[in-house]
Amino acid sequence: MRKTPTQARSRATVERILEAGRQVLVDDGYETFSTNRVAIAAGISPGSLYQYFSDKSSILDIVISRYWDDVSERTASALALQASTVGTPAIRSVADALLAGLEQDPALLRVLTEELPASRNRDRHAALVNRVRDLTAAYLRAGSVGLTRPDPQITAWVLVVAMENIALRWVLDRPPYPREAVLEEMVALTAGYLAHTAR
Repeated sequence: MRKTPTQARSRATVERILEAGRQVLVDDGYETFSTNRVAIAAGISPGSLYQYFSDKSSILDIVISRYWDDVSERTASALALQASTVGTPAIRSVADALLAGLEQDPALLRVLTEELPASRNRDRHAALVNRVRDLTAAYLRAGSVGLTRPDPQITAWVLVVAMENIALRWVLDRPPYPREAVLEEMVALTAGYLAHTAR
């Protein structure tokens, strides 16, 4: 961002630009995303937009970051709430939070995962996976599942990658399976994996 807004009116303008940026990205796609389209959608002049954002990349960076930060926060919060819980209820709560985070804005998620160059998304997505992995590993170390799996960090990575990919595919592909049924399968898969004793 070119300058940090301090007045309420300036902050409102920045939010309007960012919401317009999200809408243009969803409606028109990444290839045709431009500051002119964003300015029109926000109902301001390009000059006003450039007071806050130097180019389209600076708008995209914030839109992308906000999305992944929100998914990360939802999932991390669910994990934190389950710190003293073990078993199926804890697994269901975290899987549900991950699904909820990804399904909050499926149109934007589709653009982020299918249209953006991998380099634009890689760091932010990796930050999400790493944060949830580390929290999951800490949860595993604190619970009894640490006794059946040899390395909580590896176990956490496998769980996070598997669960995120299942949730992502369900949100984007919309297979003919009810959400609750998919959630139950995610729980069963995770519980079975955690119960399996490494040889």
